[in-house]
Amino acid sequence: MAKSNILFIINPISGGKDKLKIPAIIDANLDRSRFNPNYSFTEYVGHAAEIAEEAANKNFDIIVAVGGDGTINEIAAKVMQQQKILGIIPFGSGNGLARFLKIPMNTAKAIQVLNKLNVIKIDTGTFNDKFFFNMAGMGFDAHISSVFVGNKKRGLSGYLKLGFKEMINYKPETYHIRIDGVGYTRTAFVVSVANSSQYGNNAHVSPQASVTDGLLDVCIIKSFPLYKLPVLAYHMLSATTDRSDLVEIIKGKDIQITRVEDAAIHIDGEPYFMGREIAVSISPLSLNVIVPPEMGITVPE
Repeated sequence: MAKSNILFIINPISGGKDKLKIPAIIDANLDRSRFNPNYSFTEYVGHAAEIAEEAANKNFDIIVAVGGDGTINEIAAKVMQQQKILGIIPFGSGNGLARFLKIPMNTAKAIQVLNKLNVIKIDTGTFNDKFFFNMAGMGFDAHISSVFVGNKKRGLSGYLKLGFKEMINYKPETYHIRIDGVGYTRTAFVVSVANSSQYGNNAHVSPQASVTDGLLDVCIIKSFPLYKLPVLAYHMLSATTDRSDLVEIIKGKDIQITRVEDAAIHIDGEPYFMGREIAVSISPLSLNVIVPPEMGITVPE
């Protein structure tokens, strides 16, 4: 049996964790009778996408993102366009997509998932012209992402500290949202478009979301008084936001969002600046990704 060529693209700064030992852990756990491993470390923002594009045009069958949702985003867009296979070793601050796909947070166990080569197809989304695979949105979470990008204390604790500080002065905005032809006007703290159920760190904004249903979940977190923050946090961490009166979730395929002014958005946790009008769409079952066989995702025929 011919071996598959597999490239590990490693983001050395994602999640604030040291990754110099990753190649040694891979060597110790990867099935060398099935795979020829190669390694590449990213050096700057956007470098993962460049490496993935180059690799996809070469004789690599599988390209593995070693990092968080932002690293996965850069690599997955190129993997999808070339119809290659994506692998994930989670090493980010939140690891939203990896957690949803039940990929182990333990590095050795995540590598052992690759050995099984259980490939499924998942949906992907676009936010104007940018692909997203886990979550994209605007409002407070996008504002925090844009402020957090310059913060040296990456990781969950740094994110939470900054979040509390910024929340006190943040003003909810009005959004005009059109979902499959039906119009909604909402004043919201956050408008997230979810492919998977969670942001990361098991904070679920849309518990019933599926990456194989051909739909995106528009999650509107309503304006709320600060004292209700623990209630919202409870619903997210217990995966019950769909039962909360603080959150409205509407599923759809073709989504337009208009807001008052140009502002920050986030794509898989990474901040960008976009105009007032955002067009969101979905490409069903368009990305090949390796997941644990026990994950139990059912893919529609």
